[in-house]
Amino acid sequence: MLFSLAADPVGHYVHWGVVLISVTNLAIVGAMVVVFALAIALPFPGATRRPGSGSRS
Repeated sequence: MLFSLAADPVGHYVHWGVVLISVTNLAIVGAMVVVFALAIALPFPGATRRPGSGSRS
C-alpha cells in the first residue's frame, strides 16, 4: 500500500517563469542547499588551535 502511494504518477509541480520543477525535487534541492550552507558555516571539528600546539619548523 505504501508503494502504491509513493508511485502515484500524478505529481505536484511548481511553475515559475520558464522553470517547471516537481515539489519533491524542489525539496531535495533545498535540502542540498541547506547542507551546503551548513558545511560552509560550521567549523571543522578540532579546527580551533590551542596555544603551543602549532607545528613550527
